[in-house]
Amino acid sequence: MPKLWLLRHGETEWSRSGQYTGLTDLPLTAAGEEQARSAVPALAGVDFDLVLTSPLQRARTTAALAGFPDALVEPAAVEWNYGDYEGINSADVRRDNPGYLIWNDGVPNGETLQEVAARADSIIARVQGPQPDGTTVRNALLVAHGHFLRVMAARWLELDAREGRHFLLGTAKVCMLGWDKKTPAIEAWGL
Repeated sequence: MPKLWLLRHGETEWSRSGQYTGLTDLPLTAAGEEQARSAVPALAGVDFDLVLTSPLQRARTTAALAGFPDALVEPAAVEWNYGDYEGINSADVRRDNPGYLIWNDGVPNGETLQEVAARADSIIARVQGPQPDGTTVRNALLVAHGHFLRVMAARWLELDAREGRHFLLGTAKVCMLGWDKKTPAIEAWGL
């Protein structure tokens, strides 16, 4: 049974300020680069059969600094497309709409939560299924983004994507999705 390790990218200017950062391709800050390096001990000693990264530079740089410069780019691992909220501070959205919750309300002119979940499901199928050479994955690592990885965790657990709201994930934190016998489980979160 494969384990899927998750690593959120390090800090960017917008993640620090609370701005929605979907497809805008921002670099890591100096602090974000240090955060990425700090993930190394949590991943040390794990033999990864498959290492995937979002194509966005904040994830690719995090993967490289965490010791995986040859991670395979996985286009489905980009962050939620926030549409009209891209670059907007989430506090400003809630100031104008106090009841707003992205998990319930979505984003105007962006990607639906169901579309994000479908991308997550495609990666889960890739990890859990046979590989092109007929082998199976024991340990996979995915370097990606906050909301997307929270959806990934919910879908791994066979929950509605909306339940990702319960899984807070800081920058450059490591998680491990695995199994309790044959039941999908979270084995570690926020290392």
